[in-house]
Amino acid sequence: MTQRWKLTIEYDGRPFVGWQRQDNGLSVQGCLEEAVRRFSGEAATVHAAGRTDAGVHALAMVASLDLEKQCRPDTVRDALNHHLRPHPVSVLSAEPMAEDFHARFSCRGRSYLYRIVNRRAPLALEAGRAWQVSVPLDAEAMQEAAQRLVGRHDFTSFRASLCQAKDPVKTLDRLDVERVGEEIRVTTAARSFLHHQVRNMVGTLKLVGEGKWAADAVTAALEARDRAKAGPTAPADGLYFTGAWY
Repeated sequence: MTQRWKLTIEYDGRPFVGWQRQDNGLSVQGCLEEAVRRFSGEAATVHAAGRTDAGVHALAMVASLDLEKQCRPDTVRDALNHHLRPHPVSVLSAEPMAEDFHARFSCRGRSYLYRIVNRRAPLALEAGRAWQVSVPLDAEAMQEAAQRLVGRHDFTSFRASLCQAKDPVKTLDRLDVERVGEEIRVTTAARSFLHHQVRNMVGTLKLVGEGKWAADAVTAALEARDRAKAGPTAPADGLYFTGAWY
């Protein structure tokens, strides 16, 4: 009898070409599926709530898979973690689910965190895990401008040129900017996002933080429905998938 499992996973995205299995390098999905094969002898497909790009991290990615091997949840977790070594991927929990659960298609929303370390000194411990911006940023101005993007909009100006989504209209439930010491944290949530949408929004808000753009310029970029009218794409280093809800 096949059992469907829900996995909650954290990973450091730096060594990977992204979540999705690809021919050109190591992927998170590929590492997990190999760990499943070694543990159970089964060729299972691991589906994720979101497909993160190369270099993007996860604090609580949700994934699902089917296993015929009968095991306790803690055994599934521990066995997968054993076979995932030495890759920087950790299964935090494994939960048995009903057969109609699917990490991607059952998902009702996703959340991300983007971390900016706002200081002149180079990053010794956070290199590859945050975007260092040496110019002082005004987090309050960034927060004000961010609210112009909340709600249901055509986000063409903030989608990657290779985005495969059929519809650029998305509903952004949350986009908040706060400063904690020298770190600026951008948190966002929506049912789904366009390719590079979060990184493009962060790159645009950085222009506001630097004083180069006003909040009205963010509105104008949104209404232009033209990628060239918005800000640059923030690097992958600072982006974290933080959760999915069902």
